Amino acid sequence: MTEASATADIVVAGAGHNSLLAACYLAKAGYRCLVLDARHIPGGGAATEELLLPGFGIDTCATGHTMIRVNPALMADELGLIAGYGLTYAEPDPVEQVAFPDGEQFTMWLDRERTIEEVARFSRADADAYRRLLDEYDQVKAIFSRWQFTPAGFGPLLEEMLAEHPRGRIWARRRQLSAVEVVKHEFTSRHIQAFLLWMAFQVFQPVDVPGSGVLPYQQTFGRQQRSWSIPIGGSGRLTAALTGYLEDHGSAILCDRRVTRLLLEDGRCVGVQTQDGEQYRASVAVVSTIHAKHLRDMAPASAWPEEFHYGIDTYDVGVPGFATYYCTTAPPVFASAAGPRSAVSAGLAGWPEDFIGMGADLRAGRFITDPPWVLVATPTLADPGRAPAGQHTVKILTPQIYELPTGTWDTVKEGHARHLLEKLRRHAPNLTDETILGHLTKSPADIEQLNPHMIHGAFHGGNRGPAFSGPLRPAPGWASHRMPIPGLYQTGGSTHPGGSITGAPGRNAAIVLLTDLGHDPAKVMSAPASSAIGGEPRA
Repeated sequence: MTEASATADIVVAGAGHNSLLAACYLAKAGYRCLVLDARHIPGGGAATEELLLPGFGIDTCATGHTMIRVNPALMADELGLIAGYGLTYAEPDPVEQVAFPDGEQFTMWLDRERTIEEVARFSRADADAYRRLLDEYDQVKAIFSRWQFTPAGFGPLLEEMLAEHPRGRIWARRRQLSAVEVVKHEFTSRHIQAFLLWMAFQVFQPVDVPGSGVLPYQQTFGRQQRSWSIPIGGSGRLTAALTGYLEDHGSAILCDRRVTRLLLEDGRCVGVQTQDGEQYRASVAVVSTIHAKHLRDMAPASAWPEEFHYGIDTYDVGVPGFATYYCTTAPPVFASAAGPRSAVSAGLAGWPEDFIGMGADLRAGRFITDPPWVLVATPTLADPGRAPAGQHTVKILTPQIYELPTGTWDTVKEGHARHLLEKLRRHAPNLTDETILGHLTKSPADIEQLNPHMIHGAFHGGNRGPAFSGPLRPAPGWASHRMPIPGLYQTGGSTHPGGSITGAPGRNAAIVLLTDLGHDPAKVMSAPASSAIGGEPRA
């Protein structure tokens, strides 16, 4: 397919990893896909760029890929991304290095027993509780995984599957509690409580609200199994594998094409129009990874039913982020009681009451001066090829509000970034100004400007609480990736099961579309990765 082509079997609006993954399965089934993206490179939140200095590959948004590694796309290598496209992952050890307000630090190791002994330094009872946490989630992980990797309406409800499990009633209550309530019920040490809440917040979901209770289990179990998995070469390597597969199967990706309008004929979506007025038509279907709130604005209001409007109007876009990227001559070295420690994934954790306070601040719109959750990511510790020899990339990430009570982000962000750096230096004093070669600060407004579909600088797809999960995401009645407009399908973080680098929305959307097109998704997905089920790509 050449750049001049204006038609395809399937037009895909947005080149995030979910829409790329969905397109790959459709290409595997023999459909020619044309993927359009507004940015100069594909990938959305899974991109790696030289944002600061030559030779320093910085992940624009996501760095950790732990959750996508349990996606059947990679577990079974259904597309050959691992075998044929060079996608490989590192599992750094230690897994985490977390510092607390009183100067104490906690190290999580890939070795389960070594981590349990680390917990025992703070509480022998909590060491037993940590073992139970891992064992109890191990018993139900298949249920939660099946729920995540099954489109809404294509399998039993999570509640139904849990009801059939011997401990299902415990999990029925646990998943509806807040993470704070769950952690305080199971653990006694404030340090271990703080560590587990720090882990639970990894997906930017408030830990003090109902529906977050499973997060300490999911996030901790996943890290204990596979560490904070990072793709060798940067987050963009996942995108490169997906785009490589598409190109090899007769599909194309066009960048610098910002989709602004859906093309409708006789009430059906037949293509899209870009900001420059170009039209791209689809003979089969249109797939969107545009945020649901923006997608709704790309067609006349009358094209959407009232209840869909209500669902989108009330959709919670989630917690904004604040990030500073550094190019350095040294990694942060934490001065722990056990000696100097560095970790690809590290950070600062506040006390449980601080996490509760942060949730209240986010809801009230109060500026968070000292966030109890700070992530310090140094992927070059495990993947040195991302920077010149002996040098590093460091990202400091925190939650923050979008609208400032006073001032503007342009006048506030550098001072706040400096404050966070000074906080880190209390625990990693080696990261002096002399070690920093350059930095770039992104406020929530900057994140939104880079990608408008990260509304308010929230990059995890939106709240995953009870009102926005399963059959209610993104709007009740339209959770199965089929939009109210015939011919239009939706994927991405605003669809089930939510954001982060999981690939679940993409694979789930492919299951729905393949089914609607008369294919057996299991046959397509289990076939040899190199095959095109429908034969050669269509002309």
